[in-house]
Amino acid sequence: MWNDAYAQAANPAGPAGQAGSSNPTMSLLLNALQFLPLFIILYFLLIRPQQQQTKKLEKMRRELKKGDKVLTTGGIIGTVIGVDDGKAVLRVADEVKLEFATSAIVQIMQETK
Repeated sequence: MWNDAYAQAANPAGPAGQAGSSNPTMSLLLNALQFLPLFIILYFLLIRPQQQQTKKLEKMRRELKKGDKVLTTGGIIGTVIGVDDGKAVLRVADEVKLEFATSAIVQIMQETK
């Protein structure tokens, strides 16, 4: 009942099979260049700020010193009483000391005076 009709585009270049002087490599390059602005925007909006945040966090962790009041990833606020290679000892209450990996420290709390 239904007949399918298929159309074929005419070959503008004739019997040789090449469309004028277009080059498949050039066409591929132009298609790839369409995405370049998108990658540049993604870099400046997502990747670069994340890298800067990571550098800032690592610098803060390297500069931890005794007496700093810090916040951990678990939400625990404590005072640094010792920093070693990959760990920090925090005092969270009188006579209560906890040992954390320095990577668990996310912020130095600012003291309000």
